[in-house]
Amino acid sequence: MALNVGKVIDLLFEPFYIDMERRGITLRQVSLKDVPQALRDGDIDGGPVSLVDSFALEDICVPVAGFCLSAIIRSGSNLLYSKNPIEELSGGTIATTADSTTGKLFQVLLAQQHKGQAGLFVEMSEEHDAFMAFGDDALRRRRGVRGYAHRYDLGEEWHAMTKLPFVFSRWMVRKEADPADVLVLEDTLYVGLEDGVDSLYHLSDPKDHLLMMAKDITEYIMGYRFFVGNSERKSIDLFREYLAELPS
Repeated sequence: MALNVGKVIDLLFEPFYIDMERRGITLRQVSLKDVPQALRDGDIDGGPVSLVDSFALEDICVPVAGFCLSAIIRSGSNLLYSKNPIEELSGGTIATTADSTTGKLFQVLLAQQHKGQAGLFVEMSEEHDAFMAFGDDALRRRRGVRGYAHRYDLGEEWHAMTKLPFVFSRWMVRKEADPADVLVLEDTLYVGLEDGVDSLYHLSDPKDHLLMMAKDITEYIMGYRFFVGNSERKSIDLFREYLAELPS
């Protein structure tokens, strides 16, 4: 039986899906934050998962080879906008539309770089000192937001602190999935790396919904790696250590 795979609608994930339907994989549109529950419920068999969520899914899922989204230096799309410098945000109120990893990365950076501790996390409609955005939403806001004097790329902040890339998400599949189907999924993801990413490099048309010209997209994509290497493994392990040090 073919796998059901979660399809996340986001520029960085587009290349991965290029060959899936042709190979008989069924795609189900789902937001990144909802992928973990869909995996637990068995609604999908695999998909991209925010790094923090991937840790929590290790009881029922395994990584699909080493496929990931890893920001080499800056992420371009995991952003913090603040009315005050980040070092003054300890105890502050943070609004977010972001995934779990972006929020935890902010908490780690605040603790490790500035000896601070995050205060409340609230909805965007509530009063706040700063807010986080990720993915396509962050790309649309990448030039700045009126009323927020300080903009931080959280991937870039992590690299400045550790000299390592930051892995924002990994591909995961349920342990009970048929091994033959998992091999097909792996193969399609390799095609995505070879053909899908290359197609983004050679775009000639803008993506108006993201306010990005073709050259902006190329520059953005070139800032990422899509497979876990030695630096990514070191980064994941270090991030786990820092997560364990956060107050519960």
